Formats: sequence, structure tokens, C-alpha cells
Amino acid sequence: MAIVLAGGIAATPDGAYRADVRIDGETIAEVGIRVARDGDDILDVSGKYLLPGGIDAHTHFDLPMPDGTRTADGFFTGTRAAAAGGTTCVIDYATQFKGESLREGLDNWRRLADGKCFCDYAFHLAVTDWNDSARGELPEIILSGVTSFKMYMAYKGSLQVDDGVIYRALKHVTEAGGLLCVHCENGDVISALREELIRAGRVGPEFHTVSRPPAVETEAVSRLLSIASLAGAPVYVVHVSACSSMKKIIEAKAGGARLFAETCPQYLYLDDSLYGGGWEAAKYVCSPPLRGRENHDGLWASLRSGFADVVATDHCSFNFAGQKDKGRGDFGGIPNGMPGVESRVLLMYKGVAEGRLSLPAMVSAVSSNPAAIFGMFPRKGALIPRADADVVVLNPSGRTVISARTQFQNVDYTPFEGIEIPASIDAVYLRGVEIFRDGKFLGNTPIGRYVPRCSSGAPVISGNAQPAARF
Repeated sequence: MAIVLAGGIAATPDGAYRADVRIDGETIAEVGIRVARDGDDILDVSGKYLLPGGIDAHTHFDLPMPDGTRTADGFFTGTRAAAAGGTTCVIDYATQFKGESLREGLDNWRRLADGKCFCDYAFHLAVTDWNDSARGELPEIILSGVTSFKMYMAYKGSLQVDDGVIYRALKHVTEAGGLLCVHCENGDVISALREELIRAGRVGPEFHTVSRPPAVETEAVSRLLSIASLAGAPVYVVHVSACSSMKKIIEAKAGGARLFAETCPQYLYLDDSLYGGGWEAAKYVCSPPLRGRENHDGLWASLRSGFADVVATDHCSFNFAGQKDKGRGDFGGIPNGMPGVESRVLLMYKGVAEGRLSLPAMVSAVSSNPAAIFGMFPRKGALIPRADADVVVLNPSGRTVISARTQFQNVDYTPFEGIEIPASIDAVYLRGVEIFRDGKFLGNTPIGRYVPRCSSGAPVISGNAQPAARF
């Protein structure tokens, strides 16, 4: 027996239109008017938006720290929170630490995730130890369905790699059919700034942002774009926080560069005034840090214009009590990261309701574009026949107030505390199974599956875009 979501408004990158969605088994069977057949279970969703399930292309679940602690959210709680917030697939950053092979790094993350996820999941692979052996593993890793990789220009002494490594990795990853994602901050300058601040006794959390000003991000973005041009390779810039950085990206795109840009809700809604509240500021220590409010309009404009392709979260949760407070006396010891996977879809809809973004642009940024760029479209990110029946029922007449007291994220705060959304997520379907309704999970068994991906680096979704993956 099929399920028909009847009377809703299908939201796609090309527009929003009245349509019923018929779900048969794990996939969408039909989208149109009066698609129900005898015996179908018809559910009235009149006046509600039907969105393709959200895809969060940047999460860090169960991430180990040098001191042996781990992020507050593992895959069980992190993907549960994602699903509650309308995200039906995450792409988490597996990491190859120094001394490991690429396969060892990926297998470590598979063991952490398999059998524990409430939504579907895939992996990027962060590479911290680039060598001939790692280069030789690329074809095998890509054939296994991991087609995107990451390198860091920041975190000197641990994750940071040098420019020559990035140049060589861009060439080899591209030749193998993959896409390199890069964290752009000048780690050398950040290290020097931090040392100056510590010597001057400026050790509180408010000095985290002083050690990582917009210039260190913008310089790194500019340098990366030059390296990518020399390598003749596409590149994906993660979590862009500053307008000055986005301007470099826009200029490069306008000049024909094959380039993808991601930003995050925290850089669209929060600002650096939150670093002025004493130790409470530790809640907002993330990298890049929150920027001045004057950056908000420009980042929203980059989404409206399509120069920013994806909104992801960089969800990396640490409890304020017991984890963040390990940095008392030295802001450099505060674990970097904030929660956000549960709030992303609704926060972006708030932007729609306020006229900052169109509904089609929102769908592109939170679902269809990440699906296309990272080799999952049209299986994911689309409301079309034969796509996975990942559907979010969003009620524009509802109301949601973000609060740590009611969240599913396994962390003792939310950076978006008290923000009111003029909408609610009424239901979430994962491959045809209703897993969440009216604020409650319908079962406590994780049914998320690993998603092997096709080649990454496809064009973003538009009316004439070609699929990046075939059934």
C-alpha cells in the first residue's frame, strides 16, 4: 500500500507548486495532482510545504580530541537530532590522522556510525598525512563511494598541511574523480597571534576571535583559489564566515573558476557581540569565529544570488560544562565547535519568512545543491519519481522556539537559544518510513543507511542541470 501526501505544496529549486507526493516503498512513485490509487493511505497535508529531505554536508560526530574526550554528539544522538530537524542525510568528516592509511581512517568512522544512525549518512575523508601511499589509495577510496576529501590550512601542529600538499592533492584528487574541501584560515598567523595574546595575559574566551580575525580567513581563501587555479582543479570552501572572503569567491566564480562555497547558520544569525559576556563566550568558540553583524547581509545576498551554494552546520558539539571549561585560563584550550544540526532547516526557513531568501533558493542550499555537488543527486535532494522518499512536511502556520530544554542534540546548550521560527516540522519521512511526527520519534531503532556516492563536483541544481548520479 502506497502513501499519498495530498494537498501540499512541493518546494523545489525551480519553484513551489501544488502537488501530491505518492510514496511506494522506499521511493517516490509520482508527484502531481490526484495521484492516489485505490487502497492508498491518503494523508492530508493541505497548506504545508513538502521539501526534499535536508542534507547537512558538514558534521563532526563522535570526533576524538587530543586529550581523549569526544564530541558530545555521537552518530546515535547526532543523526537523531538531524532527523528531528528535517535533515535526512548527513555527510560527516571521517579523518585520517597522522600515521594512518586512508582506509584506516575511513574504517574507523564506519565502525562509529554503522547501525547507529537515524538518518542516512555518507563521509568525506579529511587527510592530515599526505604521502605516496595515501595518493595511491585514492582510486580505491573513491570506488567505495567516498568521493570528497578535506584538508586544513589551519590548526598548526595537528591538522594543518602546507600549500604544496594542497596543490598536489588538488591535482590527484581531481584526476581520480574526487573533490577537495578546504578549511581556509592561515594557521601560521593564527598561531603567532595566539602567542602574542597569551604573553599579554589575554587568555579569556573573548580573545579567541581576536586571534582569528577575518583577514586570516580571507587571505587563506585567496591563496587557495590561486593554488586551485594553478592545479586546474575545482575546490569546495567550507564554512565561509566573512564578506571579505565571500567577495574573493564571487570574483573567482565570475571569472569562470569551478568553485563551490558553503556557509553556516551561525554566520547568518549570530555575531561577535556574543564574545563579550565573560566565560559564557566559550559557548560560541568555533573556527572561524562569529563575525561582526555587518557581514550578515552580504552572506544572505550571496545565497540569494547563488554564489554561496550550500548551507551546512559544521556541527561539532561540546558541553559548556565539563568540556568547554577545559579552556579556562587559555582560550586556545577551549574545544572549537558548536551544535546546530537540529536547527538548520528551520533557521533557513526563517530567512524565507523574513524575505531574506526565496523558498527555492533555500531548498537548493539545504538539500539539492549538496546532493548534486557531492554525488547523490537525484537519489537524494529531489522530489521526483524514483528518488528516495526522503520528505519533510513543514508547516508554515506552526511555531518553533529553539531551546536546549527541548532539543534532541546531546549537548547542554544551543547557540540559537530563544530564536523563534514561524514554522514547525510536522513530519519527516526517510526512504518512505515516517520516522518523526509532531515533535516525537516513531520508534527508537536507527534505520539510517550508508550512502556510497558518485563523483563529486557536479554543477549546482538549476532548471537545466544534469544529474550527477544515475540510478
